[in-house]
Amino acid sequence: MLIQNIPFGTTDWGTIEPTRHAGEVGFALWRTQHFGTIRVRMVEYSAGYVADHWCSKGHILLCLEGELHTELEDGRRFVLTPGMSYQVADNAEPHRSMAPVGAKLFVVD
Repeated sequence: MLIQNIPFGTTDWGTIEPTRHAGEVGFALWRTQHFGTIRVRMVEYSAGYVADHWCSKGHILLCLEGELHTELEDGRRFVLTPGMSYQVADNAEPHRSMAPVGAKLFVVD
């Protein structure tokens, strides 16, 4: 990731209107900011959330609250709890998310 031409700024995530994204089960609320080509999001998954797709987008993701279960297309599974993160490159390893008890995440992609 190359970060260029972005002046110093702050973000009050509570003032950003969320957009709702339905999953196969449950939903996600995204609060999104764009800084050049970089997308930064505060994402909240409802309890029981199951993604409706395999994602090939690269992310750096930090779990703030709850529990995020991530399955890779090859069958590997990972569980993130608050303070844990993952990183994956674009088109590297398709993955999908589930949040049995809900989760709040900070995502850069």
